[in-house]
Amino acid sequence: MKFVTGLLAAVLLLAGVAASRAAVRIADDRGGRIGTYVDRFQDLRSSGESVIIDGLCASACTIVLGTIPHDKICVTSHATLGFHAAWDFGANGRAITNPEATQLLFSMYPTPIRRWIVHRGGLTPRMIFLRGRELQSMYRPCYLDAQASANGPGSKAPPPAVVVPASASGSAASAR
Repeated sequence: MKFVTGLLAAVLLLAGVAASRAAVRIADDRGGRIGTYVDRFQDLRSSGESVIIDGLCASACTIVLGTIPHDKICVTSHATLGFHAAWDFGANGRAITNPEATQLLFSMYPTPIRRWIVHRGGLTPRMIFLRGRELQSMYRPCYLDAQASANGPGSKAPPPAVVVPASASGSAASAR
């Protein structure tokens, strides 16, 4: 009986450790409305979960960088961040830059990201991409194969991930 109780306690302890290591995986997210992403990532920040960027995170998705603590974000070799000015639909239905929303978006980013953006001409209607070694010099790399973790090859498997699906098209104050 003591053995069964001890085994049950060990299983529950390990389940708690696995749950606390859960992570949200972002891949192929093209962005949308700024407010939607602010709300989503504030909720994620409150949960304490980590974020794995493993593909495209563009436009309003990049708000994750200013909302989630730096030590809770890792990037894979597939990670790509896309930045551009926020926009609204104009009277004729065309996209027009929204300077206030663009400034809000820019102010949310950590200093190294803001510097990187400024060195590339700032947030404009043209998308600029941060990826590869340059991105991995700003955020810790993470490994998603079963043989590796955020600590490198030969370590235990990475935390389970929940994929954040690409969002629907946004409108007012979109960073898309």
